[in-house]
Amino acid sequence: MTRSESHTHAHAHGHGPAAPVSRHLRKVIAAVLIPFAAAVVAGLVVLWPGGPPGHRPSGVGFDQPTEQAEVVRVDKVDCADVNAGPGTGSGSGPGSGGGGDGPPQVGPGPGPGAGATPGSSPCERATVEVTTGRDKGRTFQTVVTPDATRRYTAGQRVVVAYSPKAPRDLQYSVTDVDRTPPMWVLASIFAGAVVVVGRLRGVLALVALVTGFGVLTLFILPAILQGSDPLAVAVVGGSAIMLIALYMCHGLTARTSVAVLGTLASLLLIGLLGSWFIDWAHLTGNTDDQTGLVHGLYPDIEVRGLLLAGIIIGSLGVLDDVTVTQTAAVWELKEADPSASRRTLYRSAMRIGRDHIASVVNTLVLAYAGAALPLLLLFSIAHSSVGTVATSEVVAEEIVRTLVGSVGLVASVPLTTLLAALVVATDRADTDGGRTNRRGTGNGGARHGEWQRGAGERRSTLRVVGTQRGGTERTRHGARGRRRKH
Repeated sequence: MTRSESHTHAHAHGHGPAAPVSRHLRKVIAAVLIPFAAAVVAGLVVLWPGGPPGHRPSGVGFDQPTEQAEVVRVDKVDCADVNAGPGTGSGSGPGSGGGGDGPPQVGPGPGPGAGATPGSSPCERATVEVTTGRDKGRTFQTVVTPDATRRYTAGQRVVVAYSPKAPRDLQYSVTDVDRTPPMWVLASIFAGAVVVVGRLRGVLALVALVTGFGVLTLFILPAILQGSDPLAVAVVGGSAIMLIALYMCHGLTARTSVAVLGTLASLLLIGLLGSWFIDWAHLTGNTDDQTGLVHGLYPDIEVRGLLLAGIIIGSLGVLDDVTVTQTAAVWELKEADPSASRRTLYRSAMRIGRDHIASVVNTLVLAYAGAALPLLLLFSIAHSSVGTVATSEVVAEEIVRTLVGSVGLVASVPLTTLLAALVVATDRADTDGGRTNRRGTGNGGARHGEWQRGAGERRSTLRVVGTQRGGTERTRHGARGRRRKH
């Protein structure tokens, strides 16, 4: 290997991979995404709620003010003495607490000593002290029956609800336990794992997660409560979350932009399918107590629009994963084989996408089955047929939610793959030309290009001279042979 050849070889491998998208195509992508981003920002400004609406708690269900409290004492008592027994509850529901000096309240019971049989387990009477709010220091008692699933221990922190319209002895009641410490520990473990494995990318992912949650709590939820159209709020808020998450986690690159375009197209398909099947199946969206309470407190909220908004937002997170994976696969395949055509890139990336589709669809269906397991058990106990269960509104709503999202996910794979393959395959020749032009304009690039051209010319000259010399030598040998013959 000559000096010039070794230098040329080192130069070719000394540069990193060329930018896969040219300046011209970046302008085309920006011409599509910049107006979209501007529309999202305008939507945020127009629909921004300015905070949740003013509301006075009704004291019904979840619509109750809550305070922190602590169990200060737990005593064993005879169930007959406190008018409690199996099936009467634990006294921790709304309105079941009592005042500090009043008798314990456990709700209506069947009568003194009901359910209390000789040798049965005794009841527990917990004394609870309110630790926050205007009634800080106030105590009340609650009774836990032997068949209750929740138990209390001295020093345990709990959450209590306050019903201002109830009699004083019934104003406070235990509604839940305080799970703040374990939740913070679990969140810390999760964040630590993401940062250790993902490093800087993991940190950016956590920032994007917090930002997305901020958009949800500061914009989407208050805007819906203010009476804005849930679908419009979900589209604007979901688009904002998508742009923030994708560009923050994966960089402001053309590859990320292709993933954004694929996600947008898939979300549009999910929105159209969701709207169509919600209307066709006559789904109201009002299938649980929480939705009914929200609709009762805010009658102006369009519940069916809320259902469609939930489908769009719920599909967004998985869509991001699929589109980013497919785009990255196409880019890496092109870097591994720069001569690959768009057809080859599409087929190779689709083989990856089919595996992804199978795992994602399984995940969605099993996630719903796990969340709805108690409901499915109730249908099984009632000996309901599969058709009856599937077409009941409470299950059909979740089936529509799951299948519409799955159709959008499946469609996102070929759509994003095709878009990415078209971009990198069409643009590679232009990119290579740009790299060739840039190579001669860097530090010493022009001199290096001239040196390479000079070296090439010298090699060509040497080959010509060598050929001429060989021909001359053959001519001389031929002449000598002819002289010998003569």
